[in-house]
Amino acid sequence: MNKRNLETCFSPLLFEPDLHTDSIVVIFDIFRATSSMCTAFEHGAHSIIPVAEVEEARAYKERGFLIAAERDGIILDFADFGNSPYNFTREKVEGKTIIYSTTNGTGIIKLASSARYIVIGSFLNITSLAEWLFTQDNSVLLFCAGWKNRFNLEDTVCAGAVAEKLLNSTLYSTICDSTLAALDLWSMAKDDLRGYIEKAAHRTRLKKNGLDDCIDFCLTADYTRKIPVIKNNILVGDIL
Repeated sequence: MNKRNLETCFSPLLFEPDLHTDSIVVIFDIFRATSSMCTAFEHGAHSIIPVAEVEEARAYKERGFLIAAERDGIILDFADFGNSPYNFTREKVEGKTIIYSTTNGTGIIKLASSARYIVIGSFLNITSLAEWLFTQDNSVLLFCAGWKNRFNLEDTVCAGAVAEKLLNSTLYSTICDSTLAALDLWSMAKDDLRGYIEKAAHRTRLKKNGLDDCIDFCLTADYTRKIPVIKNNILVGDIL
């Protein structure tokens, strides 16, 4: 049996859509978009519509939709709430469709639109995500949102954690240096993940703006078994 190929992309600028039309693309933006998405669906959200541009989100607001939107971590003035997973309580989101626009994460969902599947990854759903990937006979690309087209530590470490699970299964192989680098970073971080993440630039940005209260939560493994997936350009709560 041929092993499935595993690759990692560290930045939207490095993504090559034509090479991944038959791949499963897993999106990571763990501080905070993909963690918040997983939380929203765990708390009963009906669907999430990701939009890349502020004006598109504003237009949805004028039509009466619930808006979660931020830039550089700061909630936009017309949004109902920002990008912290703590915003997505059951009381606010159960049964609701949410329009979601963030600095990094929602744009790369659009970028990966030609993939076989686009699913949302985080530490919060890491085991269920890996278990589902084991059942699929497709190559996998771990796609890190990064920060404004640049590499970041937190998404790469999470991708490395997923890569370790996949490669330990013997179903996957890799000749991708980015995957090997993500694995190396995860191997350095995993014994003290919270301590390691202290050096991450975005952790510093969040702290500066008083938005770092959710860091520990975003690093929590297996809060949910939800695997959010894009269907017809809309994020729904579970591929299973």
